[in-house]
Amino acid sequence: MKTQDFSFDLPPSQIAQFPPDQRGMSRLMVLDREHRTRNHRLLQDLPGLLEPGSLLVFNNSRVRKARLFGTSLETGSQVEFLLLNNLGEGKWKCLVKRAKRRRNGSRYAIADGVEAVIESEEGEFRYIRFNTIIDDSWLDTHGHIPLPPYIKRDDTSADHERYQTVYAKIPGSSAAPTAGLHFTDELLAEIKRLGIETAFVTLHVGLGTFLPVRTEKIEDHIMHEEYYQISPEAAAAVNRAKREGRRVVAVGTTSVRTLESAWKDNSLPAGEGATSIFIYPGYTFKVVDSLFTNFHTPESTLLMLVSAFAGRDLILESYREAVKEGYRFFSYGDAMLIK
Repeated sequence: MKTQDFSFDLPPSQIAQFPPDQRGMSRLMVLDREHRTRNHRLLQDLPGLLEPGSLLVFNNSRVRKARLFGTSLETGSQVEFLLLNNLGEGKWKCLVKRAKRRRNGSRYAIADGVEAVIESEEGEFRYIRFNTIIDDSWLDTHGHIPLPPYIKRDDTSADHERYQTVYAKIPGSSAAPTAGLHFTDELLAEIKRLGIETAFVTLHVGLGTFLPVRTEKIEDHIMHEEYYQISPEAAAAVNRAKREGRRVVAVGTTSVRTLESAWKDNSLPAGEGATSIFIYPGYTFKVVDSLFTNFHTPESTLLMLVSAFAGRDLILESYREAVKEGYRFFSYGDAMLIK
């Protein structure tokens, strides 16, 4: 299957550059896989569209301010780092803009007297060591929200709240699990009032989620590992729902990948691990019955995942209709419920 088979035309004007004025005030396309029908609703309608007794599974990973800017101590040039994995003792695995220019031994002034040196490289990655411990507390003060590259602006103070779910709990993501950005405390309360159960898993969003597919054939794409954790409470909720025949609704593709990765012997075990699962058409879903998600970028692993769930032709047809109807796309855009 070719990567270009998952392309579609999107006017740049429909790529959302800012979140809606109020969280939860987005449009919602409802896609019925069985009848191949679509209708257009509002996000506030979501609770009434879910079957009573359904279980919504959210990803409660918290986005860290993983974007840092530095100045080369040799040339004075500016450099941008995206921190990915904290390896301890001041060492991080990261991506660096114009990585080919960033050689081992290069030193950079970051902020607050902190300096960093590139110690080693691994393909497009760089391993850097800071002269002090860099943790989430330090990043909260000196880092920047890692907005995706299709948002053509610098981050603002508003992004510090809006590029974070209201239920975000465990720091570790380098990008937001964006389907969850639509939910408000009020919406979650209404969902609970209608007898719909919720559970929370953790998958720290990294390269496995947002790295583009660069191979001609999708089967040749290599997914990077991402860390996940499933609490005993979440595992019990999912297993109970599956046993009782109630629908499991994944909120976002990261929740899908967590559930489908961990499922074993007809059960979801509690615990933690790393997943490099790549879901594309032909995959048989074991856990997820419905999916709440954003609209995804062309030729991305995320678009391939929703195509596996609903069928490539139906998804691309739905995306063309979304373009025609003026939906907003990507992280700060509108949403889709696939039933």
